[in-house]
Amino acid sequence: MTILIFFLFGLIIGSFLNVVVYRLEIAESLMGRSHCPKCQKQIRWYDNIPLLSFLILGARCRDCEEKISWQYPAVEFLTGVTFALVGAAFFSSWNFQAWGETAFHLALFSVLLVIFLYDFKFMEIPMLVLWIGVAAALGYYLVFDWLNFNPQMGLLSLRLFSGLLAGGLAWLAFFLLSALSREKWMGMGDAYLALLIGLVARTPLTLWALLFAFTIGALFGIILIALKKKTLQSQVPFGPFMVLGCFLAVLLPLLVPTVKLWLVLYF
Repeated sequence: MTILIFFLFGLIIGSFLNVVVYRLEIAESLMGRSHCPKCQKQIRWYDNIPLLSFLILGARCRDCEEKISWQYPAVEFLTGVTFALVGAAFFSSWNFQAWGETAFHLALFSVLLVIFLYDFKFMEIPMLVLWIGVAAALGYYLVFDWLNFNPQMGLLSLRLFSGLLAGGLAWLAFFLLSALSREKWMGMGDAYLALLIGLVARTPLTLWALLFAFTIGALFGIILIALKKKTLQSQVPFGPFMVLGCFLAVLLPLLVPTVKLWLVLYF
């Protein structure tokens, strides 16, 4: 039942994330009711129910019959699944700290989903959203470390230290790739995304997040080339693969205990 609640909540947030991506691209305020991009008519509340309204309307606007992109239900569903997995991995109704952990990961994963979609569509990292994520991570770690600091372990017990160490090293690696290639191998925005990934995954999971990202990206590229959709010279946004890698590195060890053991043994 708890997982279902997280899934339904994720559907609602996914609908909002679609709006965020659309309005970021056209530099429109997030305030105000949703409207059709073509006819500008406000979308009725019963036409804005995640997944369901898309099916009932037959993927068309009620007023002008403009086609509605499959992006909207896809992002809603992806966000619902992500929230359900976060709930399964972190939430415990009787543990107050688990509530904070869950809220933190829901917020940061929402930020990463916006970056995922925006980079996928426009091949650009939305820096405003990224820095909001960085600020949120730093703020949460400051509070968490203040409440849970272990003097015997020193810096090793600080999430802020672990996150900044992982994020700083990841940023440096991607910055060098971008600078040395003049952004042909990697965009500078990806370096700052690596910083955020490091803050979220921390050590040692950031390494696995990036390994997952490069593996998924390589497989995706091979498939596109095999299908003759892309060539070796084609540009593909790497941000979405970094986000997927982060999700896998953070969630898999918590949801599948054998994966956690495997990551530790082969680190």
